[in-house]
Amino acid sequence: MDTIRTVYEQQKYMYDNRTHSVPDRIVSVSQPFVRPIVRGKAGKLVEFGAKLDISVVDGWTRLECCSFDAYNEAGNLREMAERFRVREGHYPSWILADKIYRNREDLSYCKAHGIRLSGPALGRPKKGETRDKAQDYRDECERVEVERRFSLAKRKCGMGLVTAKLRETETHVIAMSVLVLNLRKIQRALLRILTYLLEILAQKKNWALVQWTLYYMK
Repeated sequence: MDTIRTVYEQQKYMYDNRTHSVPDRIVSVSQPFVRPIVRGKAGKLVEFGAKLDISVVDGWTRLECCSFDAYNEAGNLREMAERFRVREGHYPSWILADKIYRNREDLSYCKAHGIRLSGPALGRPKKGETRDKAQDYRDECERVEVERRFSLAKRKCGMGLVTAKLRETETHVIAMSVLVLNLRKIQRALLRILTYLLEILAQKKNWALVQWTLYYMK
């Protein structure tokens, strides 16, 4: 009933003020915490659900932020770098991020702490400045790993099939999907070790069979 009253108040506010937007607009009675997020994609101008920030370090995926509100992810870069410093004892040498993270505040922060932030500087290129295109290409190829993790989490780890209704349970399902991503990495490592051991065992068996055959022939 509280949710329905809030929906009525929001609709009345938009009608009285002849507007189509209202702060914290409720778009679902069963999930009043969900907010519309304008994405501007072809066929999907507006999306609904959680918005995530993840980081990938040495192949391990970490859930950095999960929110149902539309927020500017560029404001989280400094906080993520500080969490990295707390975990590892030093700041990262470089950060490979999307264009939206390359604002003046983040660039100043990275420069002050000796962090190389991928991508060109803001504004027009300086006279005589030359970019290392090979380095830019390598940075972009490695940065795509984050997009790949999102795709893998949606296709294989349940992030694209979240059926929970409560804010807490939906957040937990998303966190579990990220956990499964890391478990898949451990699984691949164990399978590689097992394959290597089986190859060694197979070689030893073949060698023993050859020795036994030669002895029998004698």
